[in-house]
Amino acid sequence: MRFVDLRIVTYNIHRSRGMDRRVQPERIAEVLATVNADIIALQEVIGPGPSGSGHAESIGAALGMGWVMAPARELRRHQFGNVVLSRFPIRDHAQHDLSWEHSEPRNSQRAAIDVGPGRVQIYNVHFGTALRERRYQAGRLATWVHDRRVVGPKIVLGDFNEWARGLASDILGERLRSVDLFPHVKRRRTYPGFFPLLHLDHIYYLGNVEIRHISLPRTRLAKMASDHLPLVAEIRLGF
Repeated sequence: MRFVDLRIVTYNIHRSRGMDRRVQPERIAEVLATVNADIIALQEVIGPGPSGSGHAESIGAALGMGWVMAPARELRRHQFGNVVLSRFPIRDHAQHDLSWEHSEPRNSQRAAIDVGPGRVQIYNVHFGTALRERRYQAGRLATWVHDRRVVGPKIVLGDFNEWARGLASDILGERLRSVDLFPHVKRRRTYPGFFPLLHLDHIYYLGNVEIRHISLPRTRLAKMASDHLPLVAEIRLGF
């Protein structure tokens, strides 16, 4: 068996609007540059539109990373949704509708990334805010992740909008392995960024995955750049 060590991040960047209400995608890129991640899952990203290329392209260019976007809806005529960035080649990309009734459109994206001896599947998620909505989304997501036609270790990460263990956590926990932050960090809360009170951002996985370390960068810049903190995981994949 061969092993690959990776650093991955999930980060809700809140349209690149910081706690000071300034919209600065370059500040998001600066926070991520200090993390030096191999793969990054972003939520609430402004993509291309009539007035320009959007924040996804500028953040990717600043970090020197390739990226793919899964827009869930439009925001001021720009695409808006999830983005996966990677230092490694992205070989395949798909998205899965998680929209529920009349709530805000939501989706999950899957990026298949070649990391040397094998391929890892990254699922980037942003759940809704209603309890029944999250229960529906958790079931849909778990079924999608368990598709046996998609092979390789699977990492599911993002903003699950569930601050205490609930129905969505229970559904996902039955079918996926959950990363427990407690052994790694004293403070597990990621929202709001300047004074975190809630633990909304989570990581799940399937397959030959070892969680080696978890961190929550709490620099002054990270506390200001978004209403979330980035959640960083150092993992080892076996192929």
